Amino acid sequence: MNLIECKKLTKKFDNKIILDNVNLKISQGKIIGLLGKNGTGKTTLIKLINDLLTPTTGEILIKGKKPGILSKEIVSYLPERTYLDKNMKVINIIKYFKKFYKNFDEQKALNLIKKLNLDVNQKLNKMSKGMQEKIQLILVMSRNAELYILDEPLGGVDPATRDYILDTILSNVNKTATVLISTHLISDVEKILDEVIFIDEGKIKLISPTDELREKERASIDEIFRRLFKC
Repeated sequence: MNLIECKKLTKKFDNKIILDNVNLKISQGKIIGLLGKNGTGKTTLIKLINDLLTPTTGEILIKGKKPGILSKEIVSYLPERTYLDKNMKVINIIKYFKKFYKNFDEQKALNLIKKLNLDVNQKLNKMSKGMQEKIQLILVMSRNAELYILDEPLGGVDPATRDYILDTILSNVNKTATVLISTHLISDVEKILDEVIFIDEGKIKLISPTDELREKERASIDEIFRRLFKC
């Protein structure tokens, strides 16, 4: 069974087509890049997977079922914009996650935060943007999920924080879980990807294992994307 399956998935806003007849299958145990320029449908697809939007037509299935309460138990989602209360202390946010998510590993989160030499009694709003991004990622990756969805996790942070984010993803995912990373910063993320999905103007343009695509085109994923979409 596929972890995610989209069948003729279409989403419109005010008669504007954002996703256009998308057919897509995502299996388990891979790190997959959902790659495209800004405004091409990446976040809309992610919100549909997370049951934050409903399809106009077609359907999306997670382990054979429509998105809902059961799918939320297996999907750990990092949105593009934070939903955390920045007036809360880190330790209180951790306690909240432990209470809210049955699969949240509190000790794992504490261990990862300890490596940052961070005081868990510090409020989120007293931290730098980069540190806030790290905390949010730690919370998401500390759930024992089957699917991790990260929407633009590298946007707006410095190169050192980007490296930390990628290393944290690689070292905290079990082999049977899948990570779906939405980004337009392809050169930064391509080194960890097993597979890529190119999306443009609401349509899936290409799906391929990264190594096969590099070998076939004799170029990096970033270069291939630029060729296809003339960036």
